[in-house]
Amino acid sequence: MVDIDKIQKSVGMIGESEEIRDMVHLIGQVAPTEISVLINGDSGSGKEMVAKAVHKNSRRKFEPYVVVNCSAIPAGIIESELFGHKKGSFTGAGEDRKGYFEAAHKGSIFLDEIGETPMETQAKLLRVIENGEFLRVGDTKTQKVDVRIIAATNRDLVAEVNEGKFRKDLYFRLKTITIQVPALKNHFNDLHLYVERFGLEFGAKNDIAFKGFTSEALQTMKNYHWPGNIRELKNFVESILVMKMGNRITREMVVNALGMAGKDASNPNLPVFIDRDSDDVERELILRQLLFLRQEVNEIKQLIQGDGRISQSNDSNLPSNTALYLPANIPLDSHQNPSEIMDIDSGRISAIDPESIGDVSMKDVEHELIESTLGKLNNNRRKTAKALGLSERTLYRKIKEFNITKK
Repeated sequence: MVDIDKIQKSVGMIGESEEIRDMVHLIGQVAPTEISVLINGDSGSGKEMVAKAVHKNSRRKFEPYVVVNCSAIPAGIIESELFGHKKGSFTGAGEDRKGYFEAAHKGSIFLDEIGETPMETQAKLLRVIENGEFLRVGDTKTQKVDVRIIAATNRDLVAEVNEGKFRKDLYFRLKTITIQVPALKNHFNDLHLYVERFGLEFGAKNDIAFKGFTSEALQTMKNYHWPGNIRELKNFVESILVMKMGNRITREMVVNALGMAGKDASNPNLPVFIDRDSDDVERELILRQLLFLRQEVNEIKQLIQGDGRISQSNDSNLPSNTALYLPANIPLDSHQNPSEIMDIDSGRISAIDPESIGDVSMKDVEHELIESTLGKLNNNRRKTAKALGLSERTLYRKIKEFNITKK
């Protein structure tokens, strides 16, 4: 029986999402064995903590645990660093020196970014995995070592093998068990836990009061893609706490700090719940986009005047002497419906009924989306209007028009 909570506490790992708990369960199954482990995940996703959890929950937990960042060691000295060297084996080798593998004897060695190792070194790593044997640089005597190898990479090693950049035999020896670390975007349910942990720890170390993030700020952070994963999130939390020292972090602060102003953050996406059926989620997103399309069509109707000129009355940022026109080769007289859609490739205009898409009318789309959003937000009309990108007055009018009642 795998004790997930115990494993997480052993290394300070947090996360309550299904993705994290499934990963920890696999760690619990693999850790007590002696097989090699390959950890795969994006940069900053927490691969080193997973490796530490494997060691801490193994039979070697009281033995050495050596961490080696393969990408940080120059190719010319990586073999000396890993396997050690004999005195006089190269310029500067003034004495015998043990390498990382000997230092990890009886324990575990974590080879981070193993995809960065040179092909020549990969051959020697394979020998260590298979036989527990290696040669120090400049030595002729074989050394024996008892060590468990845990490796990690953010590269696609299958592609590296196919391109001849990584040894196939080494890859298959490493991937006996592969632990996939989920990217932050795949377990946003845990984001508030990370924010609280990072905020409290940073505040305690730097004597900064951590007053938390508003729910709107956290939701906006979930709309960001976080390419640097948990590492980027940690750096962000620490930096914004310094810049906004003593304040509770609001949505506006997050938007500005992440450079999201004027982007999707101005119209935050509807909440998408992880426990929802994927078909329901997809349908809801489609309905939302259809509603926005309807709104955009209506705005275009209001903007376009009979002579083809676009009114400036709704854009105060344009200079007063600026006039925007439709393309000159596209005729649009005052009798044409402004909602007609232009076929860009052929230069023709084809009429499409904006009131319906397929067999679903736009009124039905609006009705269903407004009703479902009200239900999710406990009939809070202000939050519903904000989520849908509508004014409260427009929302009230729509509720009355569709005769929507509280559920």
